[in-house]
Amino acid sequence: KHGRIAMLAWVGLVVPDFVRIPGERYSFESCPLTIDAHDKLNGAVGVNFQILFWITIVELCCAKKVYEWNSLETAGDYGFGVQFLPKDEEGQKQMRMKELKNGRLAMVAFGGAITQAVITRHPFPWLF
Repeated sequence: KHGRIAMLAWVGLVVPDFVRIPGERYSFESCPLTIDAHDKLNGAVGVNFQILFWITIVELCCAKKVYEWNSLETAGDYGFGVQFLPKDEEGQKQMRMKELKNGRLAMVAFGGAITQAVITRHPFPWLF
């Protein structure tokens, strides 16, 4: 689950440097750096509440499955992309191992990316 979140966090760190949602307070002029978005939008009413609300909804919807299956292996498995898994058991084990390794890489990559973004204070690719 943490690896999947790190993969999404990497995308969430890079994409806003190129594309923004409509609205004056989300524009490139009002918030030029992605890493400053939290502090600039923190005063906006409801922004953090909306994020917390939707994360809570997703987690509560999927928590029942984890307790029913009584296994930690299913934690974070939202059932997306199961049609793309190989049909045989060995192929599924290989794909799960690949996802685990890519998730670990994403955790390290996000840590490095956020560190470089804070140090350089530039948008992606965070070069001096």
